[in-house]
Amino acid sequence: MTSLEMIPVLEKMFRFQWEEAQQSYVLLYPEGMVKLNGPAGEILSLVDGQRNLIQIIDLLMEKYPQAEGLNDDVLAFIDDAMKQHWIRGLV
Repeated sequence: MTSLEMIPVLEKMFRFQWEEAQQSYVLLYPEGMVKLNGPAGEILSLVDGQRNLIQIIDLLMEKYPQAEGLNDDVLAFIDDAMKQHWIRGLV
C-alpha cells in the first residue's frame, strides 16, 4: 500500500507532456509513447517531485469536488504507475 506521505517522482527515462496530435497527455520514452486517459493525465500533471500524495489529492479534490472515491482512485493509479516503472516514490 502506498503511503500518503510519499512524494512521487517521474522516472528519468520518461517525459510527461501534452501531445496535441493525440489530444491527451502522454508519457514519452525511448521505445515509444504511452497515451494517458484524462484522469491519469490530471494526476501526473501534479507529480512534480515536491508534492506528496496528500497534497496531490487535495488539489484534485479542489478541482473536482463532485468526484467520489478520488482518494482510492489516485492511490490505485499511483500503485499501478509504480508497477509500470513510470514513477518512483521519495520518502
